[in-house]
Amino acid sequence: MNAIPIRKDLPGPHDLKWPPLITGTLIRRYKRFLADIALEDGRQVTAHCPNTGSMQACSEPGRRVYLSVHDNPKRKYPYTWELIDMPDSLVGVNTLVPNRLVKHAVSRDVIPQLRGYETVRSEVRVGANSRMDLMLSGPGASRCYVEIKNCTLVRERIALFPDAVTARGLKHLQELARHVGPQTRSVIFIFVQRMDAHAFEPAEAIDPAYGRGLRRAVAAGVELMAYDVRIDPEKIGLGRSLPCRL
Repeated sequence: MNAIPIRKDLPGPHDLKWPPLITGTLIRRYKRFLADIALEDGRQVTAHCPNTGSMQACSEPGRRVYLSVHDNPKRKYPYTWELIDMPDSLVGVNTLVPNRLVKHAVSRDVIPQLRGYETVRSEVRVGANSRMDLMLSGPGASRCYVEIKNCTLVRERIALFPDAVTARGLKHLQELARHVGPQTRSVIFIFVQRMDAHAFEPAEAIDPAYGRGLRRAVAAGVELMAYDVRIDPEKIGLGRSLPCRL
């Protein structure tokens, strides 16, 4: 994808707006990518669930959910599950949102730890078989690779990642560590797509190998960042920087 210039002169909020959303009640999530929803008008529909994780703590039947509607005739499922209303926060379940929002924020120079660059690119190939979510470039030869992880699991106010064993996530950590150098930063960016966490920790009980890998990566110079969001049925934006506990 072409590089996008980073703008430092854009005023106003930096949120992304949701498409128009309709509400319903979650019946069940199944086969990873499907969810049955009871709409308020009495119809039952099957929605696409754009989330490959286990979705622990954000897929409880009976909860209010929000769907976007798409009129593409090639789509088998015109509804996409975007949000679920959990007791302490709305939770965004669409894993396409974090990359879009972080790139949007970086391109407007609003993330303090990621300032000082001139351009941002998405899906940048590194090595023979890997891609990084973002690459920030300039000035000179400096660059910063950013790998973004969507986090929806919160227990006792602690955001936890991953919510299932992730060999792919461990590979990303190793790739990030390999690229740390005098002119290159590597960042693992935990995007907590809810508002009820006070800190971030790796989910040791779920994937101890990832926890060990994250600590090794940080020791090798990979930077760990975690942010929550400001989220409502109209928009979503980056919120607070959360402390990370290893």
